[in-house]
Amino acid sequence: MSQTRVFVVDDSVVYRKILIDAINSIPNVRTIGVAENGEEAIEIIPKVKPDLITLDLNMPVMDGLETLKKLHHCYPDFRAIIVSTYTEEGASATIESLEAGALDYITKPNSNDYAHNNRLLKKQLEDIFVKFSYFKKDFYNTGAATRQKQQFTPSRIQQRNLLYPVQPQVVAIAISTGGPNALSKLLPLFPQTYPLPILIVQHMPKLFTNTLAQSLDKTCKLSVVEAQEGMILKAGTVYLAPGGFQMKVQQRKQTNEVEIKITDDPPENHCKPSADYLFRSVAKVYRQEAVGVIMTGMGSDGILGLRLMKRHGANVIAQNKATCIIYGMPREAVEAGIVDLELPLTEIAHELIRATER
Repeated sequence: MSQTRVFVVDDSVVYRKILIDAINSIPNVRTIGVAENGEEAIEIIPKVKPDLITLDLNMPVMDGLETLKKLHHCYPDFRAIIVSTYTEEGASATIESLEAGALDYITKPNSNDYAHNNRLLKKQLEDIFVKFSYFKKDFYNTGAATRQKQQFTPSRIQQRNLLYPVQPQVVAIAISTGGPNALSKLLPLFPQTYPLPILIVQHMPKLFTNTLAQSLDKTCKLSVVEAQEGMILKAGTVYLAPGGFQMKVQQRKQTNEVEIKITDDPPENHCKPSADYLFRSVAKVYRQEAVGVIMTGMGSDGILGLRLMKRHGANVIAQNKATCIIYGMPREAVEAGIVDLELPLTEIAHELIRATER
């Protein structure tokens, strides 16, 4: 396996040291340079051509977000990992960076114990580099011309339009790495009058999901909220599962309204929230009156739940490879034979709108 070459951008001497030590302790990964701020990074990066950049958000001269945007403008194919603080301000800047195209993020440990901080960073970085290996495999094995063509071409899985025996009553989405960027492009395409509720499991911890919901709400015609216990599902509202909890739907016996249930049940597929957990409840409550969507991300969360939804008559849509940051979750669904239609990102919105037109 070829080495992943990492460039570190951080104004803190201490954290540069911690990051460098943590990165270089991971097999097949090594640092190839450092910069103290974004301006310096933009000057050096074209010369060393790293595979991946770790980018601190809070820096003098040029902060991480501005650096990210400038780098993306000059080098659209590069990938950055945001180094964030676990605060409301840090979460907001992180979400903005992810929406702007950062691959993923890690949070800075705040212990005074160097060894402890190193271990925590190393664990986060190991997870990131596993994801990045999937990204490299998908991205570099697909040529630029092929990626461009696939951006707008439906998969061979299904070239005809889906048939909806009954009009759907809910949309349920599973999404992970690359999710904030994908959702920031997908959700604004829905009109304010969209007649269905949309349920989303985005793999993220506490604090970040609420910040993501607030950010999306500002750019969407639909209302986007972090889901809370007892909320009644309403048309034209997007419910984002809260980080660190599980979300499901259930029917109220007295009124037959569908409400959200937030639980502290254990993780599934190492995920909390988990798409499988949500999809099982959607299958039980809505049966064939649901559409399941699986989008960019690594792993297999959502596959078992989608299989159950499919068994009850629901349609399943997957994001296509060319528009995924990581074509892991959609690939698992495709290979499981439960996907009816595989579409480019923006076409998913058009299909979900068409599904409601009678």
